[in-house]
Amino acid sequence: MDIHQQRDIQDMEDRFVGERTVERDGEKLWTKDFITVTLANLFLFFSFQMLIPTLPAYVQAKGGNDLAVGMVIALFTVSALITRPFAGNALDRIGRKGVLYAGLLLFTLSAFGYVWTATVFLILFLRFVHGIGWGMTTTSFGTIVSDLIPAKRRGEGMGYFGLSSTFAMALAPLLGLWIMNERGFSFLFLLSTGLAVTAFLISLPIRETKGKGPVGGVKGLIEPQALFPSLLIMLFALTYGGVVGFITLFGKEVGIANVGGFFLFNALMVMLVRPVSGVLYDKRGAGWVLIPGTISAVIGLLLLSYTHSTGMLYLSAFFYGIGFGTIQPSLQAWTISRVPPGRRGTANGTFFSSFDLGIGLGSVLLGMVAGWFSYGMMYRFSIVFLLLFLVLYAGYGLGKRSQREKGEKNAQGL
Repeated sequence: MDIHQQRDIQDMEDRFVGERTVERDGEKLWTKDFITVTLANLFLFFSFQMLIPTLPAYVQAKGGNDLAVGMVIALFTVSALITRPFAGNALDRIGRKGVLYAGLLLFTLSAFGYVWTATVFLILFLRFVHGIGWGMTTTSFGTIVSDLIPAKRRGEGMGYFGLSSTFAMALAPLLGLWIMNERGFSFLFLLSTGLAVTAFLISLPIRETKGKGPVGGVKGLIEPQALFPSLLIMLFALTYGGVVGFITLFGKEVGIANVGGFFLFNALMVMLVRPVSGVLYDKRGAGWVLIPGTISAVIGLLLLSYTHSTGMLYLSAFFYGIGFGTIQPSLQAWTISRVPPGRRGTANGTFFSSFDLGIGLGSVLLGMVAGWFSYGMMYRFSIVFLLLFLVLYAGYGLGKRSQREKGEKNAQGL
């Protein structure tokens, strides 16, 4: 989408009546509400990310086998995936804060419930409920912050907001593992609960940014205007599913004992590149960010597939992190720009569901490739998804240019 299309959509938003959004405050980005939502999101992600590497160990400690460990990941992903479209629709129909608080309550109670679980079955049940709370809360935060960011600074604002989750992704897993080893599971779950409660309390002063939306029923669960950027983020997430799902096993295959540095370097690059790419998105358009970001991710995956040393592993994380840090917030900003304010909740639900679906499918499909060949070949194969990303985006740009030229000729009477 070029800068002229962005201006057209912005004009449409300016003409949209009946919406109680804070966009009327002008160009100011760092408002009290924006800072509040970003901080609340930071605490939420810290609470969540601490449990990513530790819950599988907890399941094993309770007597669970490898299948149970896999179910911990699968159930959470499935419940969040199912929840997001309904949460997005509810955000547009009944308002933002009610859905946010309900999601935070479910999330917090689930984190606290792990303290009292005595069986693997109860852990899996709580994990499913936890995923529902996660799907509701993250979709709510993403929608609320999109209401708060001025249209002309949407890429920049999404970049800064995304830093809160990226910072937690870089540090929280390490903190969770340290607490598990030093203080035990009960203290870990209580701290996770405390962080979720903090996110809840921080969120209380947030102003309601949207009233009731117009669309209900099954059709209201999917936003058609969000489908193309959602398809693109799904293609990228397919590669990310291979990275997060198999990087540890890949390390064993190539003789690298500690692959945790990949995630640290990846997260650092995401934090560095997001604000810059957001400003570039706002000033020059999506193509100036998405194309170089995708190429960087291709380089990262190619380097990763041939990695046999820690230094090369970190270099691959450097390039892949640039890709992740540019693609994800830019596509989310683009998604929001394509819809009126009254459909932002549904659009975010569509977008996040596509991202979750991509990670899940990527883990399955690329796992099959790894089983047939090797993990290195798996990462080389995953580049196909990014090449398809570029082809689709290029085709979209050419199609839009052709439509614009045709419209200009019709306007001139040619």
